[in-house]
Amino acid sequence: MTPKPDASKLKQLICEIENGEVKLPEFQRDFVWNLNKSAELIDSLLRGFPIGTFTLWETKEPLSGLRNIGKLNFPDTPDGVVTKIVLDGQQRLTSIIATFKGLEVPR
Repeated sequence: MTPKPDASKLKQLICEIENGEVKLPEFQRDFVWNLNKSAELIDSLLRGFPIGTFTLWETKEPLSGLRNIGKLNFPDTPDGVVTKIVLDGQQRLTSIIATFKGLEVPR
């Protein structure tokens, strides 16, 4: 099966994270962006500039080794809903969620 691009809105992606549908795997590197790098990303969003793509792997299989963003614990994926695992874009996604939720993310 060939992967298909899906142009979702950022608001939808944030809702999916909050609902437990999108997860960060433990195998991703730690969050390393500094405050300036995160601020530049948010500035790009506010100006309507492209911020790149996120690569998500959809699976029905439970994945051990998931991580949260900062101290924000995300709920379990609802029954019958496909889990989307972040394969690329974790630094950007963490910056966005931390900004919208007012979180401090340890580096």
